[in-house]
Amino acid sequence: MAESLERTGLDSFDILLIHDPDDHWEQAAGEAFPALAKLREEGAVKAIGAGMNQTAMLCRFVAETDVDCVMVAGRYSLLDRGAARDLLPLCAQRGVAVLVAGVFNSGVLADPGEGAHYDYAPAPEPILRRARWMAERCAAYGVPLAAAALNFPLRHPAVTGVVVGARTPQEVADDIALAATPIPAELWAELDEEAER
Repeated sequence: MAESLERTGLDSFDILLIHDPDDHWEQAAGEAFPALAKLREEGAVKAIGAGMNQTAMLCRFVAETDVDCVMVAGRYSLLDRGAARDLLPLCAQRGVAVLVAGVFNSGVLADPGEGAHYDYAPAPEPILRRARWMAERCAAYGVPLAAAALNFPLRHPAVTGVVVGARTPQEVADDIALAATPIPAELWAELDEEAER
């Protein structure tokens, strides 16, 4: 840890996450988490948690450890609102911050064209149809689908941030512009109604 802090020139890290421990609860909770908790106590890190693309184990981390935050990828998006059933209410109750990643669901919510991906694989036709319908509704309000996708998670009070990947400075600038795009309440209402079907 000291070498990492020295290389970065930081006094401490803001957040350290246990990454994708899906099949390794015992090691994650019994070994990795205590090590991170010790670093937090020492002041080398300000917040600790876990990041995954499923909610069941994240709920377990929230219920059985004293994580500060969790990162959920792809499970709270315009296409998949699964985290709203279990993880988000639990985090709100326990005061655990939620970072949402994978808001474009592997790209289909950025561009639902031919060859679009959903959950790291070619998007199935029903997903493409839903994403294209959302893109049409967004366009009717002058809003890019990607802007709605990026802003959607921030509507939930448990969500404190959205994490997006960027490969170039232009993608960073594009994401900033998408985040600043106003989304009309009427559009949210239409997208929410579609999600309930």
